[in-house]
Formats: sequence, structure tokens, C-alpha cells
Amino acid sequence: MNAATHLGDLGARALADAPAVTLRAPDGARATLLHHGAHLVAWQPAGGEEQLYLSPLTDCAPGKAVRGGVPVIFPQFSDQGPGRRHGFARLHTWTLEETGVRGEHAFAVFSLKDNEATRAEWPHAFSLELTVSISGQRIDIELAVNNPGETSFDFTAALHTYLRCDNVLKAQVEGLQDCTYEDKLQGSTRQQWSDVLGIAQATDRIYWAAPQPLMLRGLGQKVRTGWDGFEDAVIWNPGPEACARMADMPPEGWRDMLCIEAARIANPVMLAPGGEWVGMQTMLKVG
Repeated sequence: MNAATHLGDLGARALADAPAVTLRAPDGARATLLHHGAHLVAWQPAGGEEQLYLSPLTDCAPGKAVRGGVPVIFPQFSDQGPGRRHGFARLHTWTLEETGVRGEHAFAVFSLKDNEATRAEWPHAFSLELTVSISGQRIDIELAVNNPGETSFDFTAALHTYLRCDNVLKAQVEGLQDCTYEDKLQGSTRQQWSDVLGIAQATDRIYWAAPQPLMLRGLGQKVRTGWDGFEDAVIWNPGPEACARMADMPPEGWRDMLCIEAARIANPVMLAPGGEWVGMQTMLKVG
């Protein structure tokens, strides 16, 4: 099955002709990445079902972000800075550097370097490398940031992961007890008292120095998420009212997804000339 057919199966037919690569591990695990944004839009563990949410109404036009999957957020998270919301990395075409199978793993490596368009927004030389590796029930997503320039720069970043849910109202996130978070909707800072977070309404929280791993437990579903290099975690669901205003989401699409994101927000990375930073998010389908 080619990448276009796989994306068609997911319902996002507007992406069916977008340049993409589909990875297939020897054990049957599969993932698809677009060249646009090096955007991971599908992940099926070996013998399992699709784990990522991809909106059937999303598009892949130049300069537009794909709704769902795993957008790469760089060099700015959300509106927490002077630049474009969530940065520009997800809006550009990346270069496929390598793809193949090594042992039990299938992998792909994409790269993005500064160009005239990026320097118009953010005046720094940089290079990004995204590596995705799959095998069995596991996927690793690694983002490397290099500074080939002559001046330091700082940035924030995230892997904005949309996980599929059969019904988000019956799902819960486990592992956040005693963690301090910023509630972006309420404009307040609070502490998570319970180990279990349920999603009963719109949710937009940044958990500072979040513990790991976190577990998404839903109807017939358990996905464990951990990270390295990242420090924070974002839990996001637009809820019914905001979702109804999104042109690239079905009105009831909020019921089918929950974002659990590995992020670096509270302590921006300061990268000296010649320096490199690496962050990795790992997801494991459990049971």
C-alpha cells in the first residue's frame, strides 16, 4: 500500500496526493510522514490500529498547517514570543535525507535548513533534523536542532502529538499528580492533585517539569508517552465550542482526539554557535 492509499484510508483525502513516505517495519508496524513539515500523520503499531488522529478536513497547502498527527513546533511554542504562533517548521517542505530498514526498525530522516523565507521571520542560521523510527508497539520521534551560525539563539519547541480516542470523554491521562501547570484557558497556575486527569471540557494546560511516563487510557486503548531533552508536557483538547469554529476540524472531531505533547517551553534552549540540542518523544502501545 502506498502513502496516498494509506492517507485515503484515514479519511484525509486532501492529503492523498501530497509527497509522503510510508515506513514499514518487518513486524508490520507502519508510519507515514509528509514532506510538508516532516509531519507524521499516521502510526500503526505491529498488528494494531491507527494511534494518531488526523482530521478528515485538513489540507496540505503551502503555508498551511496540517491538523492532526505530530506537527513539529519550532522555534516558538504557541503565542509565547514575538514570532508566528507555533513557529514555521510545520509550514515548510523538508528534505527526505534517508529512509530504510535496519534490523527490526524502519526509519526516516528529514531535514530543514534556514532559507530566505525563514530568515524573514527569524534571523538565524539553523538546521533541523527529524528522525522517526518504528518497531513493534513503539515509535521514537527525535528532533535535533543545530546552530551553524556565528551568533547564539534561543528557541522553544514541541511535538504537538494528536492521539486518537474512541471517546475522549471516557479517556484519562495518568501520571501528573503533584505537577504544577498553567491553565491557558483560565489564565492561572495550579497544581494537579489527582493522578488521573479526565477530559470533560476544553482543556489547554502546560505542565511544567512534567513527570514521565504519562499514560493515555481510553476505551480499549493504552498509550504510554515519555521523552528526553524535552521538559514540559502539554495536554490540549479544543472542546465542542472551539472545535465548531475550526474550518479544518469536523464539529464533533474534539471527541476523537487528545493532544499529549512533549515540549520545551518554561526553559528555552540557548544554543551557542556550533551547538546542538536533541529532544526525543517515545510512544508505546501497551496491551
